[in-house]
Amino acid sequence: MRKALILFLLLAACTKGLLYSSYQAVPSDGWDKNERLLFEYTSADSVGLHNLFITIRNDESFPYSNLFLITTITFPGGNELQDTLEYAMAEPDGRWLGSGMGGVKESKLWYKENVVFPENGVYRIHIAHAMRHNGEEQGIDRLQGITDVGLEIEKAE
Repeated sequence: MRKALILFLLLAACTKGLLYSSYQAVPSDGWDKNERLLFEYTSADSVGLHNLFITIRNDESFPYSNLFLITTITFPGGNELQDTLEYAMAEPDGRWLGSGMGGVKESKLWYKENVVFPENGVYRIHIAHAMRHNGEEQGIDRLQGITDVGLEIEKAE
């Protein structure tokens, strides 16, 4: 009983302030360059501060040390905000960043800090990869090695 209580308290502490968490699996044949993953968050707090994170799970078949993403937030009223992001996924010596045992690593990546959702309603967040081979304009048709993409929204402290 005591172990169960300790486990519950640890889990509760880890999710303190977590308002939204959702993951989408990427097809085993790769993340298509035209596929924008959609996450929908309903906000009823138009004054509080929030931190947004993108969570990436990659396996050892991910062939790059960095990951480029394009995100688009569509506000309830229709306005859009787009960002191009770059994240380091590996150390210079090739060791994967992130946590996890075995062949899959999970990286919780800062997306936006101290964000206010000024309108109540549904916010739509699209995430797409923007990976290209060095020196080429065309994007990689199917990005290998990404198993899941997630979005987390927490209350800022």
